[in-house]
Amino acid sequence: MTNRLALIDMGTNTFHLLITEVDEQGQLHELYKTKVPVRLGQGGISNGAIAPEASERALRTLRDFRTTIDSYGAQTVRALATSMVRNASNGDSFVKDIFKQTDIRVEVIDGAREAEFIYYGVRAAGVLDENTALITDIGGGSIEFILCNQQEIFWKQSFELGAQRLMDKFFTQDPITAESIAAEKAYLEERLQPLTAAVAKYKPTILVGSSGTFDTLCDIDGLRKGDTSRTQTQPVASTLAVEDFYTVHQELLRKNHNERLAIPGMLEMRVDMIVLASIAVDFVLEKYKLQEIRVSAYALKEGVLHQMLAQR
Repeated sequence: MTNRLALIDMGTNTFHLLITEVDEQGQLHELYKTKVPVRLGQGGISNGAIAPEASERALRTLRDFRTTIDSYGAQTVRALATSMVRNASNGDSFVKDIFKQTDIRVEVIDGAREAEFIYYGVRAAGVLDENTALITDIGGGSIEFILCNQQEIFWKQSFELGAQRLMDKFFTQDPITAESIAAEKAYLEERLQPLTAAVAKYKPTILVGSSGTFDTLCDIDGLRKGDTSRTQTQPVASTLAVEDFYTVHQELLRKNHNERLAIPGMLEMRVDMIVLASIAVDFVLEKYKLQEIRVSAYALKEGVLHQMLAQR
């Protein structure tokens, strides 16, 4: 008896839908996957409420997702909402509206649970080994940091410092100014003190970037070198040399919106936020002296899926 599962990850910037089939052997077969730049945090994240336009975009996207889910006959639907919804003053009424219009029940998860699911997703991608790694997942609303290896999590925390929040705070001119870059780094230095203490204790050597920003950095790096393989199929696990990251990073800082948009491999939905996210990656690499970057295309939704299967 095969079972079809639909997973929705309602991020602050992007909504993801993944539909998979589980066969009798418990093997997964991906049937459908999409991501939509809903920008749920736009126009509201800094005052703690979901803006009406953002809410309308979200509901429209979820109605479309519902149609797709029904067309695939998925029996189980799990929808998870993260930073934007859990912090929004109107988050509860938003979740009720979704149920009313789409019959989708949304689970609003806290930062610790989000970090845990990301860990299971990254672990399923096969990028972890016995070395201590620092997983970094840069969302629009929050950033999750997980110190771990393939066996276990040593420490995890979610910080409400996502790229949309950083953008609202520091992206005052385009290209970004040296003052804004310094201000973002000083802000991260201050806000990430718990991470700094944990890094001193567990001493990670590898940065593992989870999905999103990191996928795009790898795409840009690959195309810059004339490697088009990622445009056909996105690998589940990748590596990004630290010096290659810095080549892309400098380019992002130097260019304005339209120039960044013209970079091969750039996604329109990331074109501005990636600047702030890239500064955060630079901060983490430099501050914690990490020598290697690995990238997992799997993140939250794959983690939820693997946990569901494990419980079966």
